[in-house]
Amino acid sequence: MGGFVRVETDPDTPAVAVIRLDRPKMNAISARVQAEIGAAAAEVGADDSVSAVVLYGGEKVFAAGADVKEMAELDYAAMAGYSRALQDALTAVARIPKPVVAAITGYALGGGCELALCADFRVAADDAKLGQPEILLGVIPGAGGTQRLPRLIGPARAKDLIYSGRHVGAEEALAIGLVDSVVPAAEVYAAAVRTAARYAGGPAIALRAAKQAIDSGLETDLATGLEIERQHFAALFATEDQKTGMRSFAEQGPGKARFSGR
Repeated sequence: MGGFVRVETDPDTPAVAVIRLDRPKMNAISARVQAEIGAAAAEVGADDSVSAVVLYGGEKVFAAGADVKEMAELDYAAMAGYSRALQDALTAVARIPKPVVAAITGYALGGGCELALCADFRVAADDAKLGQPEILLGVIPGAGGTQRLPRLIGPARAKDLIYSGRHVGAEEALAIGLVDSVVPAAEVYAAAVRTAARYAGGPAIALRAAKQAIDSGLETDLATGLEIERQHFAALFATEDQKTGMRSFAEQGPGKARFSGR
């Protein structure tokens, strides 16, 4: 693992892995950071001891955006490749087959906001600022902002943020559905870990199927989405966890099953 992004294990919740961005001062997402994010996503996705994941940039900032200085002088040909690598890195996070929670402190702007959009849930500090300010640089979001943001908060609200480039405070972000909870800044990491830990003892294969069914279904029509759901649902009857869960329900009532992840 590289020097700007590392995978850590929360000491109190070993099943929760933390993808920790640590590039002073603002966690700018350079080409190197992109590659390290992609590698971290692959690592936690493949690790069977990891049940859920937290994205965290530290106490002061989540990620203030892409590395503008690195991109400023690139031409079209160079950016065609650069942007593909950037999208692929963040898509790797979105496709982690486990619950993912973004712990947002300080700024989550531009590429940082797009990284947060790749999580399943977002916990924000009460003084956090989020936004897609690329328009102020004469460009548009290039790592999922024009696609994931309107799917999350609706096209009109997404267009407002993208057209204006304005920053959104935590309370407004909560009101429009850009984040899922707001807590005092000092409590963001702990709150994100608690959120992730809710799923740590769950049936891993069923959680993965639920995430894939929801995310894939959002990209298609209802009939196709229902078929995606049906196939995942039926396939889970080949798992040990399905037998455990239904047997436990019949014998002990709901919520008492202990799953093996198989």
